[in-house]
Amino acid sequence: MEQKVNLEIEITDDGSATILVPELNEHYHSVRGALTESNHIYRDSAFLHRCNMGGTARLRLLEIGFGTGLNAVVTAMVAKEQNPVHYITLEKYPLDSDLTSQLNYNKLVDKDLYRLILEAEWNNPVAITPYFTLEKRSADYLTADLPSGIDVVYFDAFAPEKQPEMWSAEAFGRLVNTMNSGAVLTTYCSKGVIRRLLESLGLTVERIAGPAGGKREILRATTP
Repeated sequence: MEQKVNLEIEITDDGSATILVPELNEHYHSVRGALTESNHIYRDSAFLHRCNMGGTARLRLLEIGFGTGLNAVVTAMVAKEQNPVHYITLEKYPLDSDLTSQLNYNKLVDKDLYRLILEAEWNNPVAITPYFTLEKRSADYLTADLPSGIDVVYFDAFAPEKQPEMWSAEAFGRLVNTMNSGAVLTTYCSKGVIRRLLESLGLTVERIAGPAGGKREILRATTP
């Protein structure tokens, strides 16, 4: 996807905004609810799930696709002393601030945290709170050097039929190599081919219930 394309803001079923890429006929979030998707698939099913597993003082989280920053802010809002996080996110095409300023997230999430997340310098770690360090990397997931020692992965790329290269065995193999023992990956995509691919890379994969009003199932994968 080229960044200089027409991007449109749409309101999803739960009242939160998302962005449509007309050229791909693809949305940044589920049209059934952007905020609902971020909370359920990523914050709850990956980050908080891994926090509840224990065993590490500070989690390292890797997000594939920063997008609007919604996944980051809902995670920052629950990062506490007992579950601090270093949040690393890769984005090849950062959105323009003129566009993100038109989103309605300030009415739905902590507006001060969201502002700090959007304004954080790229390509350097920034302490947003004592328990949430953000590292926004302007990088291509397919070719960039990936960080190591990852405990949580938010895999939020565009759908396999729109960007198949993002969902290839080679790409996932590189990603799995960054993950610690007991690391958790979640994605909205529950296709059998993706489940089998992750299993072939040695992960334990489960289909779990999707967000209310949205996809029936999502995938959660865990390293041994």
